[in-house]
Amino acid sequence: MNMSFKKSVWYASRLNVPSSMVQTSSLVQCTVTAPGQKPVCKNEYWCICSPKRGTVTLQNLQQSYPKMSSCRFISNKARAKQLTQTYPILEGQLMPILRHVFEANLRNTVNCKQRYTELMEKVNLGGGHSAIQRHTQRNRKLLVRDRLRLLLDDDDFLELSPFAGFGMPYGDVPSAGCVNRIGKINGVWCMITANDATVKGGTSYPITVTKQLRSQEVAVQNKLPTLYVVDSGGAFLPLQAEIFPDKHNGGRAFYNEAIMSAMKIPQVSIVAGSCTAGGAYVPTMAEETIIVNKIGTIFLGGPPLVKAAIGEEVSPEDLGGAALHSKVSGCVDHFAASETEAYQCARNIISTLNFTPEPEDNLDYESPLYSAEELAGLAPRDYNHTLNVKLILSRLIDGSRFLEFKAEYGMTLVTGFAWIKGHLVGIIANNGELSHDAALKGSHFIQLCDQRGTPLLFLQNTAHVALTATLSQAEANTNRLKAQASMMTAVACASVPKITVVIGGCCGGESYAMCGRSFSPSFLFLWPNARTAIMDPSHSAEYLQMDENDIPRSETEIRQLRKQSLLSV
Repeated sequence: MNMSFKKSVWYASRLNVPSSMVQTSSLVQCTVTAPGQKPVCKNEYWCICSPKRGTVTLQNLQQSYPKMSSCRFISNKARAKQLTQTYPILEGQLMPILRHVFEANLRNTVNCKQRYTELMEKVNLGGGHSAIQRHTQRNRKLLVRDRLRLLLDDDDFLELSPFAGFGMPYGDVPSAGCVNRIGKINGVWCMITANDATVKGGTSYPITVTKQLRSQEVAVQNKLPTLYVVDSGGAFLPLQAEIFPDKHNGGRAFYNEAIMSAMKIPQVSIVAGSCTAGGAYVPTMAEETIIVNKIGTIFLGGPPLVKAAIGEEVSPEDLGGAALHSKVSGCVDHFAASETEAYQCARNIISTLNFTPEPEDNLDYESPLYSAEELAGLAPRDYNHTLNVKLILSRLIDGSRFLEFKAEYGMTLVTGFAWIKGHLVGIIANNGELSHDAALKGSHFIQLCDQRGTPLLFLQNTAHVALTATLSQAEANTNRLKAQASMMTAVACASVPKITVVIGGCCGGESYAMCGRSFSPSFLFLWPNARTAIMDPSHSAEYLQMDENDIPRSETEIRQLRKQSLLSV
């Protein structure tokens, strides 16, 4: 087996090796500090480079460096594609007898999409037309999404939690008053958190704090440089009891900034508006700060508070404007005459981070054999309208090829390996009630993926659990709970990336075993038809109406229960 090396200037520059010595081959999980030195396993993906010209074989490498045999060899793209083509193809044709279910799901999905579109329009509107007019004309500021367009390389980004803030007890707060996006700046993936000052002047509600802390958590997990576009009036004082005092309230964001800096995660702040009270700590704790002239200000208490305290009138610019903080206090590092100049300055700062942009692999992968547009009819309206989850998988994975794990055991849970856009993943998908056997199967597969370093993808559609009406059902439920607890442990302890997609219902305890929010998936996404509740609403009436005397029991079961109660006494 020949082991030449990947022809890439990026890898060659990392190893200080002439490009003539780097050829096409697999990658090895080892590092070499200089050509000819022995490789040392560092748990990073690098190339091994030969000190001499010519082809290097795996056998020669292992003879020269015996410890090499313990290192993991990662297949290159050609090898990956070859392996994918040997996976069995899923049958994705919809049977005519199920057509009515497909059409019912499709009608529901169309309604859900319409609702989704309406909510997105409300999100993009922010604080409303009057607030937008005041923000752009009187204050002469750019809207938050226009600011992000100037920062990012292109429109290829991921926006997090756009619907956060709707339906809160204290009223709607569109997008929680801030926009969180992951996108590229000068080729480097970054996390951006930007206040939307059209929503209550950028003041922070409890849901705003929750969303900002989540963005920092994602940045820490993925080592993403973070940019803060600050235009905030501080905490919303009527709700200060829910914002200020506790560990995971407002002050936690400042703590996280310090921890992220210690972890060498770069943080850049752009003061594009008022930074009052708690909002003033964000730019002052960032590693580099840019302030925009005439519109950017930083102070703990604004001019009204100064007048109330000492009776002196002072302008925002004199109290904490761009000239003051860039020339006198030194709180900021860069003075920008306009917002456009500020965002260009931020892009230049990102280019100095010494982060090597990941090479564009342009992975060659097969498209699914079945149309992804048909997923609209496969997204379940409720659990009574759920079709085989393999119909969904056949429209998601490369080539509709799926290497199933324990196909004949615990069949209400589908597990197996597949490739999605050229990336190997382990898939765990609900296909019915999470039974005892299914939970044990899921636990085994999760541990397998964790051992192999394979990311996990959970497709969650938890089923309604029937009431415990007999002793035999109680025993079966007890055994199932034990198996589900084992699966929960496996999920919690798995160190690989975990992505959860709720494709239907997310109800009850089964959602924990399927890596629900409380089990900290790396990302959690919901389809427009998805529903989340502690109990399936369509079955909650059963629990509310049932009385203890309504539970049917046979005479034999009653005698057994009496006997057990006497023994316990």
